[in-house]
Amino acid sequence: MGLRLLHLNLHGLIRSHDLELGRDSDTGGQTLYVLELVKGLAARPEVEKVELITRLINDRKVSSDYSNPVEKISSCAEIIRLPFGPKRYVRKELLWPYLDDLADRIVERLQKENKFPDWIHAHYADAGYVGALVSRRLGLPLVFTGHSLGREKLRRLLAAGIDHDHIEQTYSISKRIDAEELALAHSNLLITSTKQESDEQYARYGRFSSKNVEIIPPGVDLNRFHPVDINSKDEEKELNKLFKPFLRDLNLPPLLAISRAVRRKNIPALIETYGRSSILQQRHNLILILGCREDSRQLEKQQREVFQQVFELVDKYNLYGKIAFPKQHKREQIPSIYRWAANRGGLFVNPALTEPFGLTLLEAAACGLPMVTTDDGGPREIHSRCENGLLVDVTDLEAFRDGLETAGSNLSLWKTWSNNGVEGVSRHFSWDAHVCNYIAFMQKRLKFLAPRHWTLGNIKEITPIGQKILFFDLDNYLEQSKSLSILRNKLENNSLNQDIQLGILTGRSIKAARYRYAETQLPKPSVWVCQAGTEIYYSEENKSDIFWQDSITVDWNRKGVEKVLFDLKDYLELQPSDHQAPYKVSYLLKEPSHAILPLVRKRLRQSGLAASPHLKCHWYLDVVPLRASRAEAIRYLTLRWGLSLEKVFVVASQQGDAELVRGLTTALIPFDHDSSLDALRSQQRVFFSDAQDGVLDGIKHFRFFKSH
Repeated sequence: MGLRLLHLNLHGLIRSHDLELGRDSDTGGQTLYVLELVKGLAARPEVEKVELITRLINDRKVSSDYSNPVEKISSCAEIIRLPFGPKRYVRKELLWPYLDDLADRIVERLQKENKFPDWIHAHYADAGYVGALVSRRLGLPLVFTGHSLGREKLRRLLAAGIDHDHIEQTYSISKRIDAEELALAHSNLLITSTKQESDEQYARYGRFSSKNVEIIPPGVDLNRFHPVDINSKDEEKELNKLFKPFLRDLNLPPLLAISRAVRRKNIPALIETYGRSSILQQRHNLILILGCREDSRQLEKQQREVFQQVFELVDKYNLYGKIAFPKQHKREQIPSIYRWAANRGGLFVNPALTEPFGLTLLEAAACGLPMVTTDDGGPREIHSRCENGLLVDVTDLEAFRDGLETAGSNLSLWKTWSNNGVEGVSRHFSWDAHVCNYIAFMQKRLKFLAPRHWTLGNIKEITPIGQKILFFDLDNYLEQSKSLSILRNKLENNSLNQDIQLGILTGRSIKAARYRYAETQLPKPSVWVCQAGTEIYYSEENKSDIFWQDSITVDWNRKGVEKVLFDLKDYLELQPSDHQAPYKVSYLLKEPSHAILPLVRKRLRQSGLAASPHLKCHWYLDVVPLRASRAEAIRYLTLRWGLSLEKVFVVASQQGDAELVRGLTTALIPFDHDSSLDALRSQQRVFFSDAQDGVLDGIKHFRFFKSH
């Protein structure tokens, strides 16, 4: 049987035809690359099936195509759209609160299928986060491609003088970096486009390992992107109509830029450079293809700001008749635009502040159009192989101007660059070469990694838990609940129904937990999740679940954790030995602080430790294996024993309980909850109770004791 592959591309607008590239900052080169990769893989004889999972969108402002749950790409490739988050289309920074829902949905979907994918390939940080969770729970190999990285974006924005709080508010940059770290920690393979991307960008992440890297430059469809051919006259007429309303002299060699209208692409710097140079204005037209727009006032904020800068600079330097920035173009016109520019002896210009790769550079080169481009990662790699133009410092406007003036002054050199580009792309950057390298690296790296799938059928045991389970926190809710007697009666009345059982969450040892629990006089639990999610016990057994133990202890180094955090003794102190465990290091804060969690997380990452900190009730800090938590323990239980997550009811009340609420579990938050949980009100399956007895109120709200 052939390979079965699963790709995750969660944001932007993606469909099998007419990609709306440049519509916004989320629909750019990444969506094109992923779609072309899926198509290329589906055409290979080694591949049986390729699925691309993205978000289901119901929004009158976008095409109804994006509300289609399944879209065929080819006979063995399709787009699967799953609902998560708001129904409407939103930018990627607003999707973070809903990614756990998607991870649960993907696991649920894969469980129902007879065959698992051979590997998951996650694209960008949001998909990396989801892919890490799915990989962790099912034991599937994970491949990660970041496309652009949060740490690099943060560095560039800070260097540009933008306030850190503004960056956080606009880009959710800390969530993005956390997700990238998690994806790197779980990845079996990291695919980058360039060596510079690996050595200078990914290397700044604590959980990066150079051993996991393979460099595979993106490919170009040479059937679409090629030099001028016999159909060029028709292309010429069509594009003359497109640009004639803007330009006095259509025959001047154009400086062509094609990108999204976002700050990183640095288009205003190109206009500023052009405006300051009388030589460039006399010699060249400037053509900007910045996506499609109806009304710039209706664009998202960042795009509006970029276009406002464009309009102001055109006016400042009186560039009317010399610059074109058409409102509309068709995707199928892009190859023609490159050829149109090449036919006039033009140059392709990429002024981006940072460029992980730069697919447009390859497209232009394949069409015989030389480049003047930013001296950064991808362009350096392309230039080293193709020698088809100049690299310039786009942050130095004088150097940028000199580069453009030099590149446009020598016709003989232009012809050499043009020929080099066509030949270099054909040799090094075709889609056939990309897909062949991709499959070869995957098979070499991942062939020894078999999926782990927890099912009742595999374990051959009788399930110790029913079809529904109520999880209570012994350390908080059950210690504080004033209505235990009512709850006790409710549970006892359902004792004949063995489908509904009780689960206990605690940071204590199983011995201490049972001692404390006996005081509640509640029915005996069927499962205990102890030691902050690192141990699972069933009923009255005294031995923890060995399968869970094996799955969380990958690369765990308890002594390493203590050593790395030792010099934080002004903020933390180790709790007594009876609060410690083999897979849990417990600390007590000397005073509550919101800064302690990111500080500890940073220390652990920088030391390469596969560990994760969890702060509970503002005072108690537990460091556990990266793959362990109370929420992950619950998901392990549902996978191993065939229990639907929607049949799990969790009570969350304290700071640190947010992990229990995210995803598809049913959750109750009582009226006297910690204020940190208020941010979870947007979660669909969370009930905030105003009643004195919140649990019974929640059980009634969700009809949890009803058989359905």
